[in-house]
Amino acid sequence: MSFTYEAVGATREDLAACPPGFHPLHVRTRIGEGAEVFHKSAEAVLTWELHRALGVGIEASADRAAPGVDVTVTLAGLIKAPCRVVWTAEESRRAGWAYGTLTGHPECGEEAFLVTRTGDGTVWLTVAAFSKAAKWYARAGGAATRGLQHAYARRCGKVLRSLCGNEADSF
Repeated sequence: MSFTYEAVGATREDLAACPPGFHPLHVRTRIGEGAEVFHKSAEAVLTWELHRALGVGIEASADRAAPGVDVTVTLAGLIKAPCRVVWTAEESRRAGWAYGTLTGHPECGEEAFLVTRTGDGTVWLTVAAFSKAAKWYARAGGAATRGLQHAYARRCGKVLRSLCGNEADSF
């Protein structure tokens, strides 16, 4: 399967990247503080634990995100969304990955999940994407589809905070 958009990897250097004709998404959530929270968050993101905790189906060709790994996300047991990891980061203060949509995905574009630790020790999850509808039902959803994408991104932050033991802040 091939990618369904041209700007493959655009989110690697600029999470705010949004090619013409696409809709941007950028949601940043505070997860907690310290090295332990950063490492737990990074592992949860890199090993699909975050996505599984969100309740979406994940089928991946590897146990850990890496460029070239194929991932199929299943929503509500009905919608299958094939993707491929286009980049990963595993650095001392930055860890995450992005995947791009493949043929058959209801959307067209790229989505990144990046955990960062700032100089003051605060740990953040940023979910950033650019997308546009590829299937008729995604087009029919219009603004509601984009609203669901934003809600999903916010939920990612809440669930990751909970996975890292900061449950009082999560819901």
